[in-house]
Amino acid sequence: MTIKQIKAEFKKSSGVISTIDKLQNRPTKIQWKGVVGASKAFNASTVAEQVPGHHLFILQDKEEAAYFLNDLQGLYLDDDRVVFYPASYKVPYKLEETDNANVVGRAEALDKVTKSPNSWIVTYPKALFERVPTKQKLSTNTFKIEKGEEYDIEFLTDFLLEHEFHIVDFVYEPGQFSIRGGIVDIFSYSNDQPFRLEFFGDELETIRTFDPVTQLSIKEHAFFHIVPNIQLSLDQTENGSFLSFVGKDTTLWISSYKEIKGQLETEYKKAASIFNELPETGAKHTPPSELYFHPTDLEKELQLFTQIEWGPDYTNKDAAVIQFTDKAQPAFNKNFDLLTEDLKQRKKLGFKNLIFSNQPKQIERLLDIFRDIQAEVEFTPINTGIHEGFINEELKLVCYTDHQIFERYNRFRLKEGFRQAKQALTLKELHNLQKGDYVTHIDHGVGRFSGLETIDVNGKPQETIRLVYKDNDVLYVSIHSLHRISKFTGKDGTAPSMNKLGTQTWAKLKNKTKKKIKEIAFDLIQLYAKRKSQPGYAYTPDTYLQNELEASFIYEDTPDQLKATEAVKEDMEKDTPMDRLICGDVGFGKTEIAVRAAFKAATDGKQVAILVPTTILSLQHYRSFKERLKDFPVRVDYVNRFKSTKQSNETLKDLSDGKIDILIGTHKIVSKNVKFKDLGLIIIDEEQKFGVSVKDKLKTLKATVDTLTLTATPIPRTLQFSLMGARDLSIISTPPPNRQPVLTEIIEFDEETIRDAISYEVSRGGQVYFVHNRLENIQEISGMIQRLCPGVRVGIGHGQMDGKKLEKVMMDFIEHEYDVLLATTIIESGIDISNANTMIINKANNFGLSDLHQLRGRVGRSTKKGFCYLIAPRYNMLTSEAQKRLNALVQFSDLGSGFSIAMKDLDIRGAGNLLGGEQSGFIADIGFDMYQKILNEAIDELRQSEFKDLFENRNSDSYQSFVQECVLETDMEIRIPDDYVNNVSERLSLYQELDSLATEEELKLFETQLADRFGPIPAVVEDLLQSIRLRRKAQEVGFTRLIIKSEKMIGYFTENPAHIYYQSPIFTQVLNYIQSNPKGVKMNQKNDKLRLVFSNVGNIDEALEKVSKIMMRAEKQQ
Repeated sequence: MTIKQIKAEFKKSSGVISTIDKLQNRPTKIQWKGVVGASKAFNASTVAEQVPGHHLFILQDKEEAAYFLNDLQGLYLDDDRVVFYPASYKVPYKLEETDNANVVGRAEALDKVTKSPNSWIVTYPKALFERVPTKQKLSTNTFKIEKGEEYDIEFLTDFLLEHEFHIVDFVYEPGQFSIRGGIVDIFSYSNDQPFRLEFFGDELETIRTFDPVTQLSIKEHAFFHIVPNIQLSLDQTENGSFLSFVGKDTTLWISSYKEIKGQLETEYKKAASIFNELPETGAKHTPPSELYFHPTDLEKELQLFTQIEWGPDYTNKDAAVIQFTDKAQPAFNKNFDLLTEDLKQRKKLGFKNLIFSNQPKQIERLLDIFRDIQAEVEFTPINTGIHEGFINEELKLVCYTDHQIFERYNRFRLKEGFRQAKQALTLKELHNLQKGDYVTHIDHGVGRFSGLETIDVNGKPQETIRLVYKDNDVLYVSIHSLHRISKFTGKDGTAPSMNKLGTQTWAKLKNKTKKKIKEIAFDLIQLYAKRKSQPGYAYTPDTYLQNELEASFIYEDTPDQLKATEAVKEDMEKDTPMDRLICGDVGFGKTEIAVRAAFKAATDGKQVAILVPTTILSLQHYRSFKERLKDFPVRVDYVNRFKSTKQSNETLKDLSDGKIDILIGTHKIVSKNVKFKDLGLIIIDEEQKFGVSVKDKLKTLKATVDTLTLTATPIPRTLQFSLMGARDLSIISTPPPNRQPVLTEIIEFDEETIRDAISYEVSRGGQVYFVHNRLENIQEISGMIQRLCPGVRVGIGHGQMDGKKLEKVMMDFIEHEYDVLLATTIIESGIDISNANTMIINKANNFGLSDLHQLRGRVGRSTKKGFCYLIAPRYNMLTSEAQKRLNALVQFSDLGSGFSIAMKDLDIRGAGNLLGGEQSGFIADIGFDMYQKILNEAIDELRQSEFKDLFENRNSDSYQSFVQECVLETDMEIRIPDDYVNNVSERLSLYQELDSLATEEELKLFETQLADRFGPIPAVVEDLLQSIRLRRKAQEVGFTRLIIKSEKMIGYFTENPAHIYYQSPIFTQVLNYIQSNPKGVKMNQKNDKLRLVFSNVGNIDEALEKVSKIMMRAEKQQ
């Protein structure tokens, strides 16, 4: 059965038919009784499809509205009739806190109502509370722009500025526009994507939507409307309620009139009290009656409409009642025998069994489970999700959902909005070079970047990068040598010592580092090679128990989680010992992968040891494992110092008898008196937190037992590549979809805000972390909290307390003996209390980014929304570094929202942890990026020498490149002129990108993107692109340097006469080429340097042609 057929079935429903019949006479009042779960969406949409005009669905709150919207979207894929109409403000009169995505949602709904005769609008009371402009006002402020028409760019600019659009360099959110020559980018409020207009003179040649993250075009359009922010300019005469905007011919679907009225009253009171307390500023504030919908007007307006009430409660006394016979999906408590029985019974009674799921994986698991318990069940999988299952007795349809069968949390999905684009730009800012930043040049060491500078070379302008070294020495670096410099990132905020040009200090440091890195890399690879040759235990493939366990995970698996799970299982089923490292941010579901691996081992009769760094964590893991495996035949236990000696001895005896399957504990687990009967898997949480002795014991164990290591310290992307040769690595970088972002705000120290935050959390039954890093006045803060919130229980924890006492405080907090935990940063290490969802950090400006991120990772870990308040002094009193740090934190409110990218100091920690702490010292001296370059070189050398055999199966290129890079020097004008791209940091970023392109495809893509964003490409930029091709070809020929000046081109070969290059077929080819072209090219030696001199080279194209000819002959000969 398809969705189309299901919709056709619902048209036969007697309730639907009689509703359509009654809707012929308007206005009318109808009550639906007996509709449950998603059947509301099925029945209502069937009616809406046959009754023309607008339909407005008012649900009880945002969550219910979002679920209903998702049900409609599932039934009507990509149908543009379905729109969501959200509320825009979080707090009345606080305009700066408006969520842009919501403003766009509202504008889009108004736009839809105005322009189309049929729309299905899903909303909730809070959204109706705000008034909207009248249709007249909206149409006078909307401006239609069409392809092929003529527009004056200045007039456009004035129109946009008048309607409060802001001019920016790059457009990334609604209400912005930018102008670059003949290209105008505009982000209107009624669209999800911005538009790019390309003019030829005054004529509009093309209109294209583009992606604000990549800034690249998506598709062409014939016209679009500029809709300004409708919330900004409302006054009494030109606004009304949303109900009057949609017009009285609209059909209203109401779930609870009491709820709507109650919420409007609450909101109105709130707005009125805020209005009364607004400070006198001389500016006149608009009274609430002009901005918001008064509850008494609601009744008057509702009378004019046709209404269908579908419960839970009903108010219209004289309404026609239509009875439906739907039943809710029964709860099977994950008992698949019951489910089988139920589906078979229904089939006998002539029902069609349908199971809805938007995750094919879940249907697969269900089929596997039925196969394993040998159940013959017939059902049709439907590839769309619904919020709640139901049984329709009349149509004989059973509509069940996978998430209710497996008891998983089902999250609603709304448009994400513009966070990603904003984040992409923030990241770009953090990565871009700013004047005054420290950089490392691979040949000259650490200096300071002081901007782009155009200098005159033989009468032609050339763009260079200006670096300042010790004693104000200046070094100009050509844009062709950009890859030789990298931004210096050392420990958080410490300034490095600058090098002096022309001394040996830097060269010595570089060689010393390389030698050290080579030793470490050698050890890592050697351990890896040894493990690959050892025999281990090969586990059997998955059983049905495994399927059942994985399907009962209450969250959806993220793609990364799925990949990691598959990889771990694959490793376990091989006959060599597994050694896999799983990296993922706080709260990314690493524990779930550990549970699955442990369970797989236990079902094969093997024992599992789980090693954690702290006693508290051992208890937490014990709880989560026990809870997760409670329906399965495995025994989980733990050893730590909270157990009495008697209890511990009993546990250890059971362990050696093989009665315990999974044992959790601190480093005690590896001590001599702990004996396993048959150990098959070790899981290590945060390995870097253990001491050397524990690590050594682990090394001996690791050689024969499968090992899985979990860590939350992100491993820098670039290190991952080099470590691939030394460790199997799984990275989990996508957050679980059911998590809500943690709302992060910067506030000043204000007792009222603190009181409200704590009271709100405690009132919803939650708990609060209050981080205060100064021991001397921690008691005063505790007193203040108790004074502000009487009756709130405060626990204090800090690193100088006795270990046992501290653990007791933590345990009591976990047991909810305290409402507030007032502590120093000791809470950042891995405590998981799903009930604590508010975090207040005092003097947040004194923390590093990574500390703040780790701390914030403690809240928002359940399905409740998390809050994080950063208390900091007034903005203008903060250093610019602190401002950047706090802002980045506010913008990246999602879990793991690319944080690890922005956090270089975390990268440094990650590298230190992986390669040994002493590495941090080197990184601090030479900067992280340079360290990486040297590390990659070192590993590359090892792969080609000592470990050649181990890496033989890695693919190698057909050409072995003898030269790492070729440096180009020329006096021609090759650059991006400032009248083409006038934003300096964007120009630099383009140079950097261009410099890192590796293939011809990438270069062509770069070229199209450049034209897309900045218009037709000027000749000097074409030459710049050709110069990249020239460098690549010259490198293949074997030139280390290429100089093009005064119509001559000179290529230099490697200086080492014993280099294998001189025995290679490519060098032979160079010699053949010289013989066949005696006039145009000569080889000679100058200052012991062998070089090739070409004459008559007037431009870059000629240079490229000449160098390519050598390669063409070489390729023919191959």
